[in-house]
Amino acid sequence: MTINYNKLQVDIHLDNLRHNYRVFTKLCDSVIPVIKSDAYGHGLAEACRALDGEGVGTFGVGFVNEAVLLRQSGCDTRILALLGPVDDADIAALWEHDILAAISHMDQLEKVAKAASANGPLNIALKFDTGMRRLGFSPDAADTVIDFLKANPNLTPVMVSSHLASADEPDHAANVAGQFVRFNGVVEQFRDAGFDVEANLANSAGSLGHEICRLDSLRLGISMYGGNPFHGTEWAELGSKLKPAMEVSAPVLQVHPLKKGEGISYGWTHVAERDSVVAIVGAGYADCYSRSLSNTGQMNINGHRVPILGRVCMQMTAVDVTDIMGEGLDDLAGVRPGDMAWLLGGPGPGTITPEDLAGWWNTITYEVFCLLGMNQRSYK
Repeated sequence: MTINYNKLQVDIHLDNLRHNYRVFTKLCDSVIPVIKSDAYGHGLAEACRALDGEGVGTFGVGFVNEAVLLRQSGCDTRILALLGPVDDADIAALWEHDILAAISHMDQLEKVAKAASANGPLNIALKFDTGMRRLGFSPDAADTVIDFLKANPNLTPVMVSSHLASADEPDHAANVAGQFVRFNGVVEQFRDAGFDVEANLANSAGSLGHEICRLDSLRLGISMYGGNPFHGTEWAELGSKLKPAMEVSAPVLQVHPLKKGEGISYGWTHVAERDSVVAIVGAGYADCYSRSLSNTGQMNINGHRVPILGRVCMQMTAVDVTDIMGEGLDDLAGVRPGDMAWLLGGPGPGTITPEDLAGWWNTITYEVFCLLGMNQRSYK
């Protein structure tokens, strides 16, 4: 459900989604935009429609029911459900809504095969665990899976996939290479057995930093939304062309003086060390703006960074605007109620990047996007 009880505004720049997608089409002809979890907070159907004219051959989502939602929104492109079917309703939906599901263990494969005996032929994807240790068949099970598929010809594997565990860590290149070797061995087994499978291994970081992993198609996740998977590493330049697609703003509710020695917000965890001016912004943890940003994060008002003072509250946060007010505490012309404070993005030079906000939040850009994207969105 979209949060509808606040004044927070999430702006999604669809041209930036398209720009980021095109960055990756220069690396591989086939790019799968991963729009799971409501497109990382950017809007499932809206992201799909924005990329519809870019030549996308497959969209990736998480659970099968999200694939159904995408299909019902009007998408007629192939949809890959990365987490595969969980229950009988999911299995039935594979035929009803023409969904390509990733199958990752034998119990799942057997249930889908049983359904195929009644519902007819079905294309499937197969997921192998080459090091992530979450979902997937063991590479050692490839022969068993192949034998099962030959005995159940209603199921046709059209994709073999795996997931890189540490492609965003430059010093883990050897681990990435090891996963590639294990995965490539599985792909060769399927092709030697006569199955024409699409090999899919590289995520955003793998696509940018590990050419050997690009193979037949790429899965484009965080980088499509403008997150640089190599931020803070010596490979950061590889993601320098990406453009954040999300900006988030909230209104200033009040501007007032804070005298030296006065505390502010719950617990008075900040006490003013000078005569100051504070702006109270209408955003807080009920709006998915984390309380962990208390006394740590910054916002952007009028193109300038302003620090958070005290604890982030349920729907309000105080910021120090002293240095952008002009000449003194009585001159409040610099910032006024109704002005916009940018929690993410905003005009320069004080633009808040996804990596900035994630760092203050002590999290990753994925969580920033998914949570803030639960607020009311507009598209530009």
